[in-house]
Amino acid sequence: MLCPCRGKLKLLVVSLSFVILFTWLYLLVGNSENGRSLLLSACLVESTEARLLERDVLASRVREVEEENRQIRLQLSQSQGLAAQPAEGNYGNQQWVASADTGPEDVENTAEERANHSECSRSPTAEKCELIHVACVCAGHNASRDVVTLVKSILFHRRNPLHFHFITDTVANQILSTLFQSWMVPSVQVSFYDADELKSEVSWIPNKHYSGIYGLMKLTLTKALPSNLSKVIVLDTDITFATDIAELWAIFRKFTEKQVIGLVENQSDWYLGNLWKNHKPWPALGRGFNTGVILLYIERLRRIGWEQMWRLTAERELMSMLSTSLADQDIFNAFIKQNPVLVHQLPCFWNVQLSDHTRSEQCYTEVSDLKVIHWNSPKKLRVKNKHVEFFRNLYLTFLEYDGNLLRRELFGCPSQTDGRERLQQALEELDEDDQCYDFRRERIMVHRVHLYFLQYEYTPTDDGTDITLVAQFSMDRLQMLEAICKHWEGPISLALYMSDAEAQQFLRYAQASEVLKNRKNVGYHIVYKEGQFYPVNLVRNVALRNVNTPYVFLTDVDFLPMYGLYDYLRKSIVQLDMANTKKALVVPAFETLRYRLSFPKSKAELLSMLDMGTLYTFRYHVWTKGHAPTNYAKWRTATTPYKVEWEADFEPYVVVRRDCPEYDQRFVGFGWNKVSHIMELDAQEYDLIVLPNAFMIHMPHAPSFDISKFRSSPSYRYCLSTLKDEFHQDLSRKYGSAALKYLTAQRNI
Repeated sequence: MLCPCRGKLKLLVVSLSFVILFTWLYLLVGNSENGRSLLLSACLVESTEARLLERDVLASRVREVEEENRQIRLQLSQSQGLAAQPAEGNYGNQQWVASADTGPEDVENTAEERANHSECSRSPTAEKCELIHVACVCAGHNASRDVVTLVKSILFHRRNPLHFHFITDTVANQILSTLFQSWMVPSVQVSFYDADELKSEVSWIPNKHYSGIYGLMKLTLTKALPSNLSKVIVLDTDITFATDIAELWAIFRKFTEKQVIGLVENQSDWYLGNLWKNHKPWPALGRGFNTGVILLYIERLRRIGWEQMWRLTAERELMSMLSTSLADQDIFNAFIKQNPVLVHQLPCFWNVQLSDHTRSEQCYTEVSDLKVIHWNSPKKLRVKNKHVEFFRNLYLTFLEYDGNLLRRELFGCPSQTDGRERLQQALEELDEDDQCYDFRRERIMVHRVHLYFLQYEYTPTDDGTDITLVAQFSMDRLQMLEAICKHWEGPISLALYMSDAEAQQFLRYAQASEVLKNRKNVGYHIVYKEGQFYPVNLVRNVALRNVNTPYVFLTDVDFLPMYGLYDYLRKSIVQLDMANTKKALVVPAFETLRYRLSFPKSKAELLSMLDMGTLYTFRYHVWTKGHAPTNYAKWRTATTPYKVEWEADFEPYVVVRRDCPEYDQRFVGFGWNKVSHIMELDAQEYDLIVLPNAFMIHMPHAPSFDISKFRSSPSYRYCLSTLKDEFHQDLSRKYGSAALKYLTAQRNI
């Protein structure tokens, strides 16, 4: 019985060998006739049409021979009985460094993956300027930060225009829309879709996963995304790209006519049900698939009735499973179990999963194998993995990468960022020979802004008197933050001028601070560094625009308000009828030269320290007129609020309604940034009212870099003087003859 089989096998092996040898000799001779060696031709670039035609003909012949070889291998495997089921510990039928595609292109897939180790440059994976669509579900403050890192990793490698589609809650919408508007990355479009409108589609599904209802949103993408969108890459927020996303997009071309979804096999034993006793996962095909990276052929999904199909699957399985454990992933896998022909299995390096119990180490042998890293463990960067340090460093590279460097143009592709074009036009209108060009340029620059960098919660008061402390600072004033939070219990809006790396340092500082961790009513807004000047008034305006209370206390971060000032100001707002009148309540400012100060608990204690020389009126030694109009002599004995008149260079710290004028952004660095604001308040006929029982104390710190430039640079002082004159002219045009007094007062100094 065995002899005929062995004879047949020998015949097949010999036939296969002759076919391969004949093919190799044919191609070698054909290339040699044209003066080329087959072994070198892979790294050569043909330039003439004749060579291109010849290459196409040869490629066609190679495909024919490869198809014959595939048929022979199929016969050989059948005769040898190689169709046995794999052992339980193996990863299904997937080869960990090759696609599990079946069909004529499986040889191409393997060759493509081997090209990771080739010395030849890879051919383009997508058409030049082809628009790539990326979808992501994002909700809340923390997920919004994760999305930024994901987007940075994509932008770093990309060579194609991108269109991001974000399904967001209200918080993420505000954060990401502001970020992308201010980022102004060329050839990047962004669309937002309201997650609240989709909740009813999935709210009926019980879900134990920590992602909550948003972990089910990917099931609704056929309904949420535009009807004319045919395909999209869907990503989790905890993804990091290590290659051009166009390579992933190109895999859509390998889909068969029936395939509608591309996924990487799950790299843990979760769906095998052997992680612990009585572990009962949802049904899945083999090890199941991970939905952190999905290629969705939306057009085809709609055609087969996806919305009805996944609902029927979920309803059927929930009768026995009661709830999902891995959110949408469970439902996707149950659907694929019933419809395996619809899935296109991606090579595992497109979703290297760093979860607990993962076997992702079998997915790569070299760094060049890595395409996408997925931090799909609740432990995130703390997950245990043999190479986690390498993965963590790669992630941190993008986390702290300067996002301004990603504003690069795609040559040959039209840019669709209108804001960037307007900015470029405004810059071209400036005179580069102007001595104050750098100052004028700073005024029109658009800085990247990330609102609500940390968790923020605010509940409005019923009486309409709530007030937010508004301030700005940079990394060198970070040490003041905890003290301010101890002195002011009300809401705070802080704008932080920092680099991407400094923002991450601040995040670690805030998460480690017991004081800051317990304060959820503090809004931190990052304004990313760019340019040579500190845009102090732009940063102040960011903090001012993102206030949720009817009143604001405009201060600086190096001042500590007196204990109880928050409640005192709210009472004063009612007593002085600020809701119906234009008033600016002045909080008298003092200072100490001591780094350690026993903070006064009352006005009487402050006056005693003032008499002893422990405290001084603010800037008494260097800039008296900045606060002299407060009339400290009168304040010592005052028991009721009193009105003061505006004087030149007056720059008090005030409480006003939220709809007050913004700071003038032409003033950057040191000089006139607050003076100009108080001047405009006076021009708008605000009454300046000094509060008799309020005070704040300036704490000592090293001089800022900008004040050093002001003192040492004649050019800096000249430009500041020029900007003052222009501000006066603008004020006169805006408020008419009433503004002439400011110009007169300035000339009399």
